[in-house]
Amino acid sequence: MAAQRRSLMQSHQSWTDDLPLCQLCGVGSALNCVYGPDGKGTQSHPNEDGHFRFSTESCYLYGVFDGFDGSRVADFVCQCLTAELLLGQLNSSHTDADVKRVLTQAFDVVEKSYFETIDDALAEKANLQTQLPEGVFLSAQTQKMSERLKSLEQEVSGGATAIVALILDNKLYIANVGTNRALLCKTTADGQNQVIQIGRAHTTDNDDELSRLTQLGLDPVGLRQVGLILGQSSTRRIGDYKVKFNYTDIDVLSAAKNKPIIAEPEIHGSQSLEGVTGFLLLMSEGLIKALESAHGPEQVNQEIVAMVAAELALQSSLEAAAQSVVERVKRLHHDAYVSGRQRASHCARHEDMTLLIRIINYPLAEGSLTPTQGGRLYPVSVPYSNHQSTSKTSVTLSLVMPSQGTLTNGSNTASTLKEDTPTASQSPTATLQSTNTHTQSSSSSSGDGSLFRQRASQAAQPDETGRVPPYVDFTQFYYLWGMDHSDGQGLTADLGPQ
Repeated sequence: MAAQRRSLMQSHQSWTDDLPLCQLCGVGSALNCVYGPDGKGTQSHPNEDGHFRFSTESCYLYGVFDGFDGSRVADFVCQCLTAELLLGQLNSSHTDADVKRVLTQAFDVVEKSYFETIDDALAEKANLQTQLPEGVFLSAQTQKMSERLKSLEQEVSGGATAIVALILDNKLYIANVGTNRALLCKTTADGQNQVIQIGRAHTTDNDDELSRLTQLGLDPVGLRQVGLILGQSSTRRIGDYKVKFNYTDIDVLSAAKNKPIIAEPEIHGSQSLEGVTGFLLLMSEGLIKALESAHGPEQVNQEIVAMVAAELALQSSLEAAAQSVVERVKRLHHDAYVSGRQRASHCARHEDMTLLIRIINYPLAEGSLTPTQGGRLYPVSVPYSNHQSTSKTSVTLSLVMPSQGTLTNGSNTASTLKEDTPTASQSPTATLQSTNTHTQSSSSSSGDGSLFRQRASQAAQPDETGRVPPYVDFTQFYYLWGMDHSDGQGLTADLGPQ
């Protein structure tokens, strides 16, 4: 059996290749990057993220996996977890307790199966370590053994975190292991976006996780001070044999009465999707950290939802929408680095990024139409949200802006964020409520997903020279800019371009 699983891991083919992909889903990704002094980026290692998105007659299954020290574990989980969930194990007659039991068992079986694939390599590694002499000059034979040990270490190292979403009988379940994230965005009757983070990252900053580890005999103060455990912040992960089998050799974990780092998923649900309009987002830690590094952690969920809503209004393809959001985050991260400003030191590198978007009764743009045919009208490029701005001037511009309160620009949008402290049985919930104060904006406030769209009768028409009249009035900007830079000498709004 172990030999068969090793063969599966080494094969470029997978039985999941024959499973139907979900057409209500799109995935975007970007490779890891390290910036040089000149701002140019280079890839530091092969991609370690993975994902799946399948639909069957009985359910939908999605997952995003963030590997580390190689992609081996993430690839294995992608291939094998589906076999534990999509071969008749689930049906609509199951209760919530049944579904949670099946999901928990699936993760347990997959991790045990993975460790079976590296059993032989671990045994060989242990045998070589007993034979390799210490503190003496290496002969040709011992040097060969040392090289083999390095090769074996690469073969058995690594792990992955996972976020999995299951939709069964129109009910949503989220299974989380580690530091990826799931967001559910619901469009309310009055056009607002309600953003719900389902679950919390499994780190030592999570009080529930810290309590679990403390009950095993570990020191909570020491855990918080260390932060990273063998280079990873996650206190739950799949694979990573060192923290599973050799945790007694790790100082911060050595006092544990049982395995402290586990692959057991924290499962949330069910949550009914009956009558819901919106979208579900699954994100790898790399995407979250990149945006946090660029803009700070305070409004990451709201920024991501704003970007997704805007791209869904512009794109006719879910794949294109997801990829555009990832590219936007990548660009924000890079721009923060080259700016040399406050957050530049946090943005020297980013890991692989993956975003999965699953729409729920959510309309897409009419991508086949051009602007002159009544299709998309692209507004002036403005940041979705940038709380790091050092500008002294706040200006209200007459922009064609979305109506759902998902973007911010100067004083165009006033947002309030309501957060409830979750109990042990609750997921953290954040509600984004925005009130737009547009000037000369013809965008709809119906919340029907028609952001940035205009009909042909409303589109600006070119004059006899072929030019389109400006639709942004910069008069107030020039006036305020002049006031800020005139040393009080009373420059007027006549400063505009001559």
